[in-house]
Amino acid sequence: MPFWASMLRCTDGSFHVGCTSDLDTRIGQHQGGEMDGTTARRRPVVLVWAEEFQDILDAIAAERRIKGWSRAKKEALIAGDWERIRLLGSRARRDPPA
Repeated sequence: MPFWASMLRCTDGSFHVGCTSDLDTRIGQHQGGEMDGTTARRRPVVLVWAEEFQDILDAIAAERRIKGWSRAKKEALIAGDWERIRLLGSRARRDPPA
């Protein structure tokens, strides 16, 4: 059974990152306002990125990792710009928060 980590763009431009075993159903739940939380108040949503995993733990790990990323890094992921993701990651390691 496949599992998915995904990112939705909300109507206000914010992102929602989550994971599920049924991507189409979950998107429908978000679109229909059935999911409590940020997407219920920021519809409609658009799927902008998804990756399939064979293990739920890998999907959860991807969700947690991406939730911690900056907006710029999430946008690079959506664009498939792996070089920019790498650069943004190395910059974060070089420049710790003040």
